[in-house]
Amino acid sequence: MRERIQKVLTTAGVLSRRKTEEYIKQGKITVNGRPAEIGQAVDLARDVVVVDGQRVYAQKRKEKIYIMMNKPRGYVTTTSDELGRRSVMDLLQDVDERVYPIGRLDKNSEGLLLFTNDGDFANRLMHPKSLVAKTYRVTVRPKMTEAQAVQLSVGVDIGEGEMTQPANVVILESNGDKSSVQITITEGKNRQIRRMCEAVGLEVARLRRISEGPLKLGMLQPGQWRELKKSEVIALKNASRAKDAPLEGLNGPDTPTKAMGSFGKEKTKKKKIYTKNYDRQDNNYNKRTYTKSFDKFDRMDNDNNYNKKSYNNKSYKK
Repeated sequence: MRERIQKVLTTAGVLSRRKTEEYIKQGKITVNGRPAEIGQAVDLARDVVVVDGQRVYAQKRKEKIYIMMNKPRGYVTTTSDELGRRSVMDLLQDVDERVYPIGRLDKNSEGLLLFTNDGDFANRLMHPKSLVAKTYRVTVRPKMTEAQAVQLSVGVDIGEGEMTQPANVVILESNGDKSSVQITITEGKNRQIRRMCEAVGLEVARLRRISEGPLKLGMLQPGQWRELKKSEVIALKNASRAKDAPLEGLNGPDTPTKAMGSFGKEKTKKKKIYTKNYDRQDNNYNKRTYTKSFDKFDRMDNDNNYNKKSYNNKSYKK
């Protein structure tokens, strides 16, 4: 099946989408002997796709791998470095499958970094609409003031016409001329935390990512890595899912909870929503709204068929 070349090479674990576009612009990728184009549709089973002199072959379905690393300082987040600097891939030499990093941490940053060979999973986490929260422990100089914390939480101009979205900022402690703060963002702009701090007159002395979505770094030591549990992968997928997409479960997307109705016929229950407003002035509740929606099956009719009754959006006040 023909798909865009960026997706094909990402799914094959050869290059990220961004790196694929860079290689195409540099003329390092050819399709059937001709320079590739961004967005070109290819099929590895039929087309000869060559990346930097090496042909990419269609592969059999491979096991998907998901890895979490505690990236140490001094390593660049790239699959290969033309300057010969130490790469995070040097720490994954025991991994049999070819994986690549999801997102990045700059050379002087440390902490939680994910790797996979699942292109769809990687793109899902990195997509701007996913809004997966990433939390950082940051040491800044000089001490952060409350005014600076408010600025960062509201959003600041980090240059090049980029305005950050609201962030969660907590000053953990301040000693001498520095502060330890915790910052949570849902974006992934290049060097965003450092640029945010620079925008309010602060210098980042140390930056460590401690969580991404529901996944926490925990006691994993710098330079060490481990494979994610199936439950952790599902939790990350659910954290990055589209607003109206179904939740993932251990056996796939979750289905509504089912119960048995009359004569063993299944009926589907849906959630009951309960809201109430409190009137502080009168010191009592002035409105209670109950909303419930469910389907149920009545008893059999004369033709031995179930008559279905639906009750939707029943509301009342008291």
